[in-house]
Amino acid sequence: MSSFKLVAAYLLLLSPIGGFGQSDSAPIAPRSPPYFPSPVTSGAGDWAQAYVKARGFVDQLTLLEKVNLTTGVGWAQDHCVGNVGSIPRLNFPSLCLQDSPLGVRFGDYASSFPAGMNAAMTWDRGLLYARGYAMGEEFRAKGVNIALGPVAGPIGRHPEGGRNWEGFSVDPWVTGIAMRETIMGMQDAGVVATAKHFIANEQEHFRQAGEANGYNHYPALTEAISSNIDDRTMHELYLWPFADAVRAGVGSIMCSYQQINNSYGCQNSHLLNGLLKDELKFEGFVMSDWSAQHSGVDAGLAGLDMSMPGDVTFGSGTSFWGGNLTTAVLNGTYPEWRLDDMVTRIMAAYFKVGQDPATFPKTNFDSWTLETYGYSHSQVQVGWEKVNEHIDVMKDHHIVIRQIGAESTILLKNIDGVLPLGGEKQIGIFGSDAGESLLGPNGCGDRGCDSGTLAMGWGSGTANFPYLITPLEAIKARALQDRTVVQSVLNDYAYATINATARLASVSLVFVNANSGEYYISVDGNEGDRNNLTLWHDGETLIANVAANCNNTVVVIHAPGPVLLEAFVDHPNVTAIIFAGLPGQESGNSLVDVLYGAVNPSGKLPFTMGKTRADYGTDIMYQPNGVIPQQNFSEGLFIDYRHFDKAGIAPRYEFGFGLSYTTYKYSDLKIKKVGSGEYTPMTGMTKGITATNKYAREDLSQYVYPEGWNSSPVFIYPYLNSTSDVTRDSAYDAPEGAYDTSPQPIPAAGGAPGGNPSLYDVLYEVSVTISNTGSRGGEEIAQLYISTGLEDDPINVLRGFEKVSIDPGRSTTLIMPLMRRDLARWDTVKGDWVVLDCERIVKVGPSSRNLPLQAKLE
Repeated sequence: MSSFKLVAAYLLLLSPIGGFGQSDSAPIAPRSPPYFPSPVTSGAGDWAQAYVKARGFVDQLTLLEKVNLTTGVGWAQDHCVGNVGSIPRLNFPSLCLQDSPLGVRFGDYASSFPAGMNAAMTWDRGLLYARGYAMGEEFRAKGVNIALGPVAGPIGRHPEGGRNWEGFSVDPWVTGIAMRETIMGMQDAGVVATAKHFIANEQEHFRQAGEANGYNHYPALTEAISSNIDDRTMHELYLWPFADAVRAGVGSIMCSYQQINNSYGCQNSHLLNGLLKDELKFEGFVMSDWSAQHSGVDAGLAGLDMSMPGDVTFGSGTSFWGGNLTTAVLNGTYPEWRLDDMVTRIMAAYFKVGQDPATFPKTNFDSWTLETYGYSHSQVQVGWEKVNEHIDVMKDHHIVIRQIGAESTILLKNIDGVLPLGGEKQIGIFGSDAGESLLGPNGCGDRGCDSGTLAMGWGSGTANFPYLITPLEAIKARALQDRTVVQSVLNDYAYATINATARLASVSLVFVNANSGEYYISVDGNEGDRNNLTLWHDGETLIANVAANCNNTVVVIHAPGPVLLEAFVDHPNVTAIIFAGLPGQESGNSLVDVLYGAVNPSGKLPFTMGKTRADYGTDIMYQPNGVIPQQNFSEGLFIDYRHFDKAGIAPRYEFGFGLSYTTYKYSDLKIKKVGSGEYTPMTGMTKGITATNKYAREDLSQYVYPEGWNSSPVFIYPYLNSTSDVTRDSAYDAPEGAYDTSPQPIPAAGGAPGGNPSLYDVLYEVSVTISNTGSRGGEEIAQLYISTGLEDDPINVLRGFEKVSIDPGRSTTLIMPLMRRDLARWDTVKGDWVVLDCERIVKVGPSSRNLPLQAKLE
């Protein structure tokens, strides 16, 4: 174990890193192995042109300017949630980093898109791309260089996970496709996308020790929770969608708060240097989540490239990097080549998406006020100026938002075709979720409440609604066309009025919800993660009252994930159930499109709806099991539908399930072999690292604050306080190999962005014919699963899907490719992918439990 000795002026930078353990008071737990040195970017794949531009730019920079690009200026010290320092000498402005994965957080005149979960519920590659592109256009037009999304972590290990809705699906194949399309859309629009949170960030409880202490529940916690995962599970489940993100060319990846195998995500050398930068050949930069950095030199050596928001804690004025990083380079304890690589990665991502200081929009909004004038440094209330230009960036994005909302709507139950609506004399609408909050759509900061109709969760993954179309107003607008009477009761507990109103309705629509979000906000005792899977506002009782008085009761659910339906799903008067998720600003319009049949529902579940909470097999750790909570992912690959299948548990509605207003028939499954050859492990060595020593003997006086410098309080600068901070040729007990510049072996599973290129060879094409046997045109989502029959494999694992539009009475044939990656598994001994010689069954159908077509894969 390293002793981590360093000069006193530099102690702020020290903390354990990947492979170097934790407090001795912690229980024995898995340790993440060290991986050094940190690989340097080389312009692999389609990064070549951006890399050349980045190298040319970096070669012009001074040490201080390089440090400025890697270090945030501090929380609320500029207009965005994150800003790095500028380079005035080259007229290079500060880079703006801004949430969220569903729109421009804190912005005005910007759209609030459907949640990532809803985008996945469409199972539509085109809509995923369109959503990404539209969001990218808005971020760029607001002057945001780096958008903090999309999300592949959490993937959804726990159904109650607070931020599951920010991501896409519990299935890595679906999430991988969603990541790829979203990233390509955003970056084609000219904004650097950020894949987050890397990795295994699966619950909000205990993600940060200080945050948990802040609730005054767990004052003894000393470190964040550790997600303990085996190598195979890491590769085949949690890393899988990040590989797709890297292959799509994502510019940035955000490391997560918690520990992984007892090493913090933002200084875990095995994950950042090993899996991400070496095996997956990630050419962009790694940024920390906000205050997820726990060390200076160690974090950088382990693979961190950008510190966000720059200060150790919000507003502290101290930084692990900034002037401390300048000191470390001058001391000789931080390699110049590592700093150059950090800056090159940042600038390569910048140039890859076509950004240029001369043409990129200036940041024209402010995260800390919606007023026209405010402080340039809000944290310390310095610099009163115009901070908001109030630029409308929404274009016609409401169209794609409405379309995603409609096509993500999942019809779970529809007895005797009661939907779509038409010809009703009187509609009853019940529940607070149908109408507007008395506080307005943005009345709670970061949407941190559950009031009125729910269209997004809470936390940093939110955006301001420019407007929110509620179900009530959308239904009333449609009812006016049909001359239908609409009566509504939005008080969830006014049972006498509810009962009387329901008795008069020819159809009753009951709106219920459940909510979740990020850990820094607690809503009704739900600290980010949901406490249970039941409906909020006693929704089950509301449904029971309406259903007891109306024999045509339709339930509409807005929720961030699975909810328990058993209290009402089999009620004879509950004739239809719709899961609408979190559909964004056009919520009511999207729902009406489906309710009245303008859009035939085609959404399908990206997770399983179980009958009980225990059916899922995994649960949130609500109480810590030590001062450093240890959460063992002992279920391995078997989460959600994979667990239900293995345990023989019948779900209420299975993964991939969703009804339509028409019917489909599957036939004529064919498998064609189109590729051959064996998997070829990569071999050879890297070129090695060119070490430089430019700053070792320079005049230190150029690195202190300039004479007469007017510092903004607690702003993070790259300057030294004094030349005495520097001790030339300092000794530092760095991890073995951290300074090694010699050629390194290329991982067998590596070689190109996304991993070994031969993993992506298409070996088979699976074709199937789908016929629309009903009376309405519609869209169907065919799903392809693979079964090996091996005991340690999931019974069925998704390896393809396609969405097709079919007119009534017509048929279409679709083709789904199978890549070598789809057939491979991770060999923990070889440290590589292998394709076992075993029998494989290809299964195709409309859901994970309805696979009528099966054939052996030869």
